[in-house]
Amino acid sequence: MKILFLVYHGFSEHSGISKKIHYQVKGLRENGHEVHLCYYDFSPEGHRCRYVDNDVIADYGTGMMAGLWQRLDYSAVYQYCLAHHIEFVYARCFQNANPVLICFFKKLKKAGIHAVTEIPTYPYDTEFKNFEWKMRLGLKVDQLFRNSLYPLMDAVVTFSDATEIFGQRTIRISNGVDFDSIPLHNHQLSALSAQPSPLHLIGVAEVHPWHGFDRVIAGIGEYYSQKSDQQPDVCFHIVGGVHPNHMNDVFKPLLDKYRIQDRIFFHGQLFGDALTDVFNQCQFAIGSLGRHRSGITIIKTLKNREYATRGIPFIYSEQDSDFDSQPYVLKAPADESPIVIQKIVDFMVHFTMQPADIRKTVEHLSWRIQMQKVIDQLS
Repeated sequence: MKILFLVYHGFSEHSGISKKIHYQVKGLRENGHEVHLCYYDFSPEGHRCRYVDNDVIADYGTGMMAGLWQRLDYSAVYQYCLAHHIEFVYARCFQNANPVLICFFKKLKKAGIHAVTEIPTYPYDTEFKNFEWKMRLGLKVDQLFRNSLYPLMDAVVTFSDATEIFGQRTIRISNGVDFDSIPLHNHQLSALSAQPSPLHLIGVAEVHPWHGFDRVIAGIGEYYSQKSDQQPDVCFHIVGGVHPNHMNDVFKPLLDKYRIQDRIFFHGQLFGDALTDVFNQCQFAIGSLGRHRSGITIIKTLKNREYATRGIPFIYSEQDSDFDSQPYVLKAPADESPIVIQKIVDFMVHFTMQPADIRKTVEHLSWRIQMQKVIDQLS
């Protein structure tokens, strides 16, 4: 099948979302499909352009009008689909439903071209409450038009359990993983016993409130407020960007309150071997602990799958049917309580599962398998 994978933004070398999209394209190609990636970016000359693969299909120039035009013009994408006999358009939601996209997908439908949109997080409205006004305004536009946009498609792809979203049926898949890009965890487990070794926790994210890392920091603070000499030291390594407002308003007050500045390490963004080195210092990983803050109870996050692919045990608070019953997972309550660190310590005292065995449990979650599920369910 000839497929156009449509993205409404550009890519960053270090972005997890960018990597995920490239892995999805790779997964489709591994199933024998001809896939072309359409995206928006700047040319070396600074022009706003729409690309397919590395070729410019529309050059909007520079300046304010160019920025407006690239948001309103999909004629080049439509003409590309016709000229290259595209049979299926896989779009990734950017919370950007509007009349122009409605017109574009109407034309695709009339031309007999199948289309779906992946909505990575659903519901997503409450995630915008602390964003700047421009993004909140964009959401308002999306809210006005999304119930007219999605019925034009064959389906909505979701990582939730929702059977219908914005008036359209769903294709429910799991976030996938690319096994070639994720190395196996290589930490030598040591018993946390009479002479306990320190327990190192790792959380990897571009930190937002729904990650709930503040619950871990508060939990470590409570742990140290009553820790005995027989209990191991516990440290938390946060890898990824932290917005200054979140650092100053959320993290810093907790660090000051509990005086645990020497137990929490902020590494910033790390990639490749540098990221793996920090993983290999740690024994246990932190998934999302605040999805309830966004009104989400069921979600299949990419981070859980990446942790399992590395082969490291982890904790999270949402419902995720792929992992809820796995022996290498701890579940936290979906509330505002500090994480009880002693429960993680006790869990790790008896934990002997090897990284390779954890990894085997997610072999069915490869992007090759997950993306083919979408193709199989096209009407």
